[in-house]
Amino acid sequence: MSTTKENRIVQAYLFFDGRCEEAIEFYRRALGAEVEMMMRFKDSPEPPKPGCVPPGSEHKIMHASLRIGGTTVMASDGRCTGRPSFQGFSLSITVASEAEADKYFAALSEGGQVVMPLAKTFFSPRFGMVTDRFGVCWMVLMGHEGGK
Repeated sequence: MSTTKENRIVQAYLFFDGRCEEAIEFYRRALGAEVEMMMRFKDSPEPPKPGCVPPGSEHKIMHASLRIGGTTVMASDGRCTGRPSFQGFSLSITVASEAEADKYFAALSEGGQVVMPLAKTFFSPRFGMVTDRFGVCWMVLMGHEGGK
């Protein structure tokens, strides 16, 4: 995709430090994510620089691109340290109905931790926050007037 100053794109890139493939499967089930591209370290057209990929990590995910609704989220196993750290940000998913909010919130909560239960707020008919099983914080939000 070609970009210019007027159509810049900001996308999340999540590093799962060894659990990327598990995360991709979870987001496929929980959110209907579609895998647009996935490459393992062993499939790279260039060999990694010495020390960049820990021994035994050849089958881990070097890069993946997921489509969740109209958004692309990129992911990787990164350095495969086993210590992912998702702090200081949340991913927000806006849905059109209470039923969708309930469905996605429940799915993301599976194996995770509810931070703020799904409820009506002054800004949304349905809003809640959950940290999923990988440590990624999600805000589930029902937009007013059917998702707008």
